[in-house]
Amino acid sequence: MNFRSVAILGSGSFGTAIAKLLSPKVGEILIIGREEDVARGINSERRNPRYLSSVVLPANITAGTDIAAAAAHPLVIFAVPTAATRACAEDLAKAGLPASCVLLSCAKGIEKHTGDRMSQILRASLPSNPVAVLSGPNHAEELAIGQPACAVIGCEDAAVADALQELFTLPQFRPYTSTDLAGIELGGAIKNVYAIAAGIAHGLGLGDNAVAALVTRALAEMTRLGVALGGRIETFAGLSGVGDLLVTCFSEHSRNHRVGLALGRGKSLEEAIGDLGMVAEGVPNTLSIFEASQRAGARTPIIDAVHSILYQHKPAAEAMMELLSRDTRTESE
Repeated sequence: MNFRSVAILGSGSFGTAIAKLLSPKVGEILIIGREEDVARGINSERRNPRYLSSVVLPANITAGTDIAAAAAHPLVIFAVPTAATRACAEDLAKAGLPASCVLLSCAKGIEKHTGDRMSQILRASLPSNPVAVLSGPNHAEELAIGQPACAVIGCEDAAVADALQELFTLPQFRPYTSTDLAGIELGGAIKNVYAIAAGIAHGLGLGDNAVAALVTRALAEMTRLGVALGGRIETFAGLSGVGDLLVTCFSEHSRNHRVGLALGRGKSLEEAIGDLGMVAEGVPNTLSIFEASQRAGARTPIIDAVHSILYQHKPAAEAMMELLSRDTRTESE
């Protein structure tokens, strides 16, 4: 399987970073976004004028706004926000995407109201195409400048998984493979909520002990919910589970942590999002994951607390104190 060229849907930070990461391995990379000025900037200045603007992009990376152009490439990478995945998949189906084209989702979220994972959405619109997912502790800011990282690629087709693993294997990037798409996607989505919680705890000045305890119990909760929703328990101890949880709860690059930090310091959700100026997937994900946990009947006190802060206007300090005052139980529960 030869990925001689790649189309990347999404001209934001992650799409730009993935393009830069793959540029030594692929002859032609096309970034497809919505903003004409971003496409012009990439094509004429070799930089994305809105995201990661200090990163110089090689000449084999070009940009456009016509999603139908993706049909000419053997690999299409979805680096769009969760909410845009279904529309992009439907547009690709209309464009006559060949059945041989591999689809790789990098979005970390589940769809609001339906609870569908991104791979399920892709299969609904493009049932004949091989589908894979990529997740892990992969902040775009570090990938784009060549700092070392690992990821996990999920795919049920061994040949496709091997081909993607070979493509993404670089001196500074080490990919692993798995067949547990559900676990990989759920870990990448659920951890966003906990990043907001960790940011809130930091913003409230609760201390390192409290944040460490919160993240530890978040891992137990994420595993409990993820297994209830179809993931395998061992996946949540891997890169898309604990790995992504740690980086997003503590990194200065984490958008979700920054939203939580602002909330903990007394800002409204609208102010926190406005200050960020980018999509923080954890905000809509909190609603979709809360809905999924309710349908599954899983016990998720941390998710419930973040949901009450974001969507029920509960004061952050009150919600956090309620977590501490719950009935005690054994650690294994």
